[in-house]
Amino acid sequence: MTIYIEDMSVGQVAEYGKTITDADIILFAGVTGDNNPVHIDQEYAEKTPFGTRIAHGMLTASLISTVLGTRLPGPGTIYLSQSAKFKAPVKIGDTVQVRVSVKDIDLNRKRVTLETNCYVAGKLVLEGEALAIAPSKPTA
Repeated sequence: MTIYIEDMSVGQVAEYGKTITDADIILFAGVTGDNNPVHIDQEYAEKTPFGTRIAHGMLTASLISTVLGTRLPGPGTIYLSQSAKFKAPVKIGDTVQVRVSVKDIDLNRKRVTLETNCYVAGKLVLEGEALAIAPSKPTA
């Protein structure tokens, strides 16, 4: 369901949760070509400070797109930009909870600024901000 810019308000929130699987990481590596062994090679990853394989940071960040494109604002949204600060690793089996909240609305330009944070077990793993063009109500 689309939330039109005319119906949005500062502070409005939408969320999405996904448990990261081994398959998610392998498929993401295949799609992107990012075969960094910290993501795909357990033996290698065990020797890193993480002690195990971790998800690609951009895999975690890509879950933000799910919220923008399907929930807030929803279908018809045009994603313009995204900042992301990676605060902690995401491991296989972690459930990432994405929380997007409206920070600012520019009705004249049909743009919305959104706070975009990702959490695992309540711990902030990614913080950022997105800018998007939000759909407008259809005119009669």
